[in-house]
Amino acid sequence: MYKQILVGFVALSVAISNPVAANHGVSGNDKNAKKSVAKTTTYNIDVDKSVLTWNGKKVTGEHTGPVKAEKGYLTLSGNQLKGGLVSIDLRTMTSTDLKDNKEYHDKLINHLKSDDFFSVAKHPVATFKITKVKATAGNVADVTGDLTIKGITNPVTFPVTYSVSGNTLTASGKATINRAKFEIKYGSKSFFDNLGDKVIYDDFTVDMNIVATADNAASGVKTK
Repeated sequence: MYKQILVGFVALSVAISNPVAANHGVSGNDKNAKKSVAKTTTYNIDVDKSVLTWNGKKVTGEHTGPVKAEKGYLTLSGNQLKGGLVSIDLRTMTSTDLKDNKEYHDKLINHLKSDDFFSVAKHPVATFKITKVKATAGNVADVTGDLTIKGITNPVTFPVTYSVSGNTLTASGKATINRAKFEIKYGSKSFFDNLGDKVIYDDFTVDMNIVATADNAASGVKTK
């Protein structure tokens, strides 16, 4: 009887002094173990190295050219793309297919910047903010985000391929955008009938080739 009381007293003393060990069968040293958490790294977009290319088509042909990113960032959690924001400066639009014909080039670009299309004087910047990333294979993911043009926001989803080398992140993808959802009506058969060969297709694309550099202060990434 005395032995049983002694054993019980010892067990109670252990439970009081180390409740984690008593309840979960782990040592006192283990209670301080930290869970492994993937580090989040922010990469700031290099607007000089990044290339964005727009392409729009109509019944009688197509036009294409660059437009510059104004600023932005991408974030990775561990090795997985998690978020980001890209601001696009619509004032920088040019057309490469008309680069040798200044008159027609300027006519096209001025029309695209007018209220018939992007209303650039009122809305000089378009933005794309990532809201969801679904990994598909390796460093490829389906990226969904809120695209804002002319103050109107709609979701857009497209595949993105990305990789990291040192403190540099590269990401590429092609977004297909329905301009009708942003009230860009000119030449659209979604709004007008009997346009004939004057139809300009609603869908246009933006190819994005992004180069971004790690925010060393925030991420702790060291460079040589």
